[in-house]
Amino acid sequence: MSNLFNSITDTVGNTPLVKINHVTEGLAADIYLKCEFFNPLASVKDRIGKAMIEAAAAAG
Repeated sequence: MSNLFNSITDTVGNTPLVKINHVTEGLAADIYLKCEFFNPLASVKDRIGKAMIEAAAAAG
């Protein structure tokens, strides 16, 4: 996976998953956190904002 992007909008939605090991020690389950703060504006709202702008542009 590359960390180089052609545009800031290419980074939206490319947020990493991080496995939380110390919480699941001894359990039969894994817990992963989605790090939305890696988005350009540090928010999950970046995804919907980008989708709304793309939909508006496509609709004219």
